[in-house]
Amino acid sequence: MGRIPGSKKKRMWIREGDIVIANPWEVQDSKAEVTWKYTRPQVEWLERKGYIKY
Repeated sequence: MGRIPGSKKKRMWIREGDIVIANPWEVQDSKAEVTWKYTRPQVEWLERKGYIKY
């Protein structure tokens, strides 16, 4: 389960299958804060460069 910070909440919609960077909370390991969401072209670029395997 992730939380989107207030400054990004209105601009960031996350759907199933999206790739995000999440930082786990120190207090609860089962929850995290969403830092960044990648768009489909960004994910394709990262795959081509070998940074991620999807």
